[in-house]
Amino acid sequence: MAADKLTAISEMFRVYHSALDVLESRLDGAFDAAVSAIADHDGTVIVCGMGKSGLVGRKISATLSSTGTPSVFLHPAEAMHGDLGIVREKDIVILISHSGETDEVVHLLPAFQRRNVTLIALVGRPASSLGRAADIVLNAAIDKEACPLNLAPTTSTLTALVVGDALAIALMDKRGFKAEDFAKTHPGGKLGKKLLTRVSDHMQKDALPFVAADALMSDVIVAMTKGRLGLALVGDAENLDGVITDGDLRRMLVDGRDLSRCVARDIMSATPLTIQPDVNFGEAEEKMTEARVQCLIVMDEAQRVCGVIQIF
Repeated sequence: MAADKLTAISEMFRVYHSALDVLESRLDGAFDAAVSAIADHDGTVIVCGMGKSGLVGRKISATLSSTGTPSVFLHPAEAMHGDLGIVREKDIVILISHSGETDEVVHLLPAFQRRNVTLIALVGRPASSLGRAADIVLNAAIDKEACPLNLAPTTSTLTALVVGDALAIALMDKRGFKAEDFAKTHPGGKLGKKLLTRVSDHMQKDALPFVAADALMSDVIVAMTKGRLGLALVGDAENLDGVITDGDLRRMLVDGRDLSRCVARDIMSATPLTIQPDVNFGEAEEKMTEARVQCLIVMDEAQRVCGVIQIF
């Protein structure tokens, strides 16, 4: 990369670091008041901003919603043409404008005030029209944009985004928001699968590859192939003697053992890793990852085999 490009990028990071240091030192009673107001509010938090501030606002609203604070984004231009109806009496509205003079936002102030909402201004100029009208002012002032022309919203959008994330994190802490709560708002994601589902929801329980302890290895290999789990269960559902994995077969070949002279009990592991069906899926994944295995035998409280759970 050319030296001039490196210099420009280094300057950008320097400006960002400086702005965030100042922002951190500026978090004061106003920030605490905003957190308390939102935490005590039993409705939806409205986030509103125009242009780049609007894009940041959408992200802030989405983060709040996914971390336990119901929120919607209100486009200020659309609000002037009917969407203002989503705002109820005594709602909380977070208005984002670096200048504090954005026409579309400022024009909404009388309408918000008629609804007796709590206005939280996320603004770069606290003495602006927006700052003076707000009940709570979160000061996101910056020295300069990271843009070489000091024009494009860069540092200003970064600081607004960071304040929004700080609000979400502070609210999570205040409410005791846990990973399980996060998973409830992400049921289709990997975290939801790990925390909201149980081993019993994912285990294979039909046509399990059982073999007798005296089964020839040729029969064991056939059972493993049909089962498509990479293992064979030695014994039956009521009495599991052990397990044979494809890794056991590979180790036999490496050791030079004659498969034709072995039966299942000769190479099985008599202490297979097991798990109960009501354990959450995430715990099962962690157990398999730690043990470096792809399958666990699922056994109920009576020590009966009820399935096999597998990860890839």
